[in-house]
Amino acid sequence: MTMIIDRLGPVPEVGDDRGGPGTPLLAVKDLIKHFGKKAGFLTKAGAVVRAVDGVTFDVGKGETLGIVGESGCGKSTVARLIMQIIAPDSGDLLFDGEAVGSEQLDLTSYRKQVQMIFQDSYASLNPRLTVEDTVAFGPRVHGASAKQSITLAHDLLHRVGLEPARFAGRYPHEISGGQRQRVNIARGLALNPRLLILDEAVSALDKSVEAQVLNLLLDLKEEFGLTYIFISHDLNVVRFMSDRVMVMYLGRVAEVGPADAVFSNPSHPYTSALLASMPSMDPDNRTQEAPITGDPPNPINPPPGCRFHTRCKFVADVCKTKEPALTDVGGLHYTACHMADPTSGHPNALNAARAA
Repeated sequence: MTMIIDRLGPVPEVGDDRGGPGTPLLAVKDLIKHFGKKAGFLTKAGAVVRAVDGVTFDVGKGETLGIVGESGCGKSTVARLIMQIIAPDSGDLLFDGEAVGSEQLDLTSYRKQVQMIFQDSYASLNPRLTVEDTVAFGPRVHGASAKQSITLAHDLLHRVGLEPARFAGRYPHEISGGQRQRVNIARGLALNPRLLILDEAVSALDKSVEAQVLNLLLDLKEEFGLTYIFISHDLNVVRFMSDRVMVMYLGRVAEVGPADAVFSNPSHPYTSALLASMPSMDPDNRTQEAPITGDPPNPINPPPGCRFHTRCKFVADVCKTKEPALTDVGGLHYTACHMADPTSGHPNALNAARAA
């Protein structure tokens, strides 16, 4: 990556590990975002949608954190809050130990280090710009000369598998969906970021192209020393890409831990239901009953206690009144379920403690 930085000249190098290897690259604490009518000088507050309601997690340097959950659970809103596309109502964002938006790390410097790849590869590209101009736009805005920017754009297009001689002068409508997503990836790399947020970046691609793009992302991660936040509804893709997995439900974190632990030994009933819904090619492993029933509750008025209790087959009285905290179940694996806490009063938690 140093070769690219040298070409840019005026663009400062932002990849220094300022906080040390033990400091998370991104630390999110108590992030809240509600949408709706808020109280004003002459107006009363209306109903609000609790899209993100107290989310806390870390992303280590060089790792891939996968975020999964049903539509409407808050995955994409979290991504946009991290990217500062929308402002949070409250909560803290620390990037390599520095508060985002502070004097030490203003938004301009922060956004050079954090880039986002969106789901809709066509809508996220300017139809009036060629592929070459799209990738070169960011460096030009941040002070690079036209020659430096074009040289960088050609280099990055080559790295993502698009030969500049063939693709540099084309417009977005003249290339396929997979090629457009490669352009988005090249554009995301143009400012030498440390963190890439991939919001359903491969869900609109057919499976053969999806596999190519996933392998490309793994190669680029190793080559450029990147950190990923990988958001997807496809659990097989998340398992393939992720070092750790965070499961969200109705604006909150249900479970987070190493990918192998979450997939092989889920500790939250919602995670178990998600994994049980994965299609299987084994005819002896047919689904006999729905792993989860009903729709998620209304985010305008979420249920008290555990938000999953209205759909959980292990529901107890404590689940309806007391909100579970993230409990360590071993090996940096945490779950927000009363059954994991021996002191919660849940009957299954007591049985598990006796068995242990």
